[in-house]
Amino acid sequence: MYQYPKQILTIAQQVQSYIDAGMVITSREDVEKALKAVGFYRLRGYSFQLYDNATKKYVPGTKFEDILKLYQFDQELSVLIFSMISKIEVALRVRLVEALLIHGEPLVLQDSSIFKEKKLYWQNMSTVASEIARSNDVFIKHNFDNHDGEVPVWAAVEVLSFGTLSKIIKNLKTGTGSSYSILAANYQYKSKKGNLVNPSQKMLASWIQGVSVLRNMCAHNSRIYNRTIHTAPEILDVDKVTPLPVHNGLYQILLAMKYLRSSDVEWTVFVDAFDKLIQNNIGVVSLTAMNLPADWKAHLSV
Repeated sequence: MYQYPKQILTIAQQVQSYIDAGMVITSREDVEKALKAVGFYRLRGYSFQLYDNATKKYVPGTKFEDILKLYQFDQELSVLIFSMISKIEVALRVRLVEALLIHGEPLVLQDSSIFKEKKLYWQNMSTVASEIARSNDVFIKHNFDNHDGEVPVWAAVEVLSFGTLSKIIKNLKTGTGSSYSILAANYQYKSKKGNLVNPSQKMLASWIQGVSVLRNMCAHNSRIYNRTIHTAPEILDVDKVTPLPVHNGLYQILLAMKYLRSSDVEWTVFVDAFDKLIQNNIGVVSLTAMNLPADWKAHLSV
């Protein structure tokens, strides 16, 4: 077994490392309590913007409370985003089922004729079968017990992951009156000419994929603040800013959430709450660290 060259610091050593790096500690006892509750290495991610790598010191005047406030801000942000994504996710599932049921067949997912690539279709169906088999939902058990294991589309879609939904949508046949065109009509946007158009499959799938990545980060208590998120949802020309945010990340995914919004009312409530959260923490929060342009609210508003 490989022998790792370093040992984890004790709580006392962790506090001392802060002091040695120039951080202002007003109450050693409070810092120790926070470290025991949250963890030194989890909090470390929130200190990057306040740390000078050249001098190996914190920016003069940096307090431990500043780091803790950023952590608490990130926790509130995660809860807020996850709540909005949940609404987006529920609406997408309902809309996808409605679009698929134009074929009048409860087992429509088994109809390969409505999909473009047959090899991809069978790969996706294998994933669908696995995710259904892993589900403990009572309505899945009901269908297994009473309908020879056949699960109607309205039940299947409820237990599929966001990523799997994205793959199914991306492989649907297109064209007037297709399931895809009916689904995409829920997510129309204004073109440069001012008329409403459906997003392409590639575009819609990129939105769903981006939101899925952020959803999973929130669900697993991952840090969102000051982090590069390696996914690049396509954004509309009207939302492209100069200069572009340095990293693929929060700005692009928030726009994807806007494009996929469940309703204008729910989205407006979210944007206002997001703005309020930033304003309440304006002393420690950096828009640059969040990958947001100065006029982010104008782009996120509907």
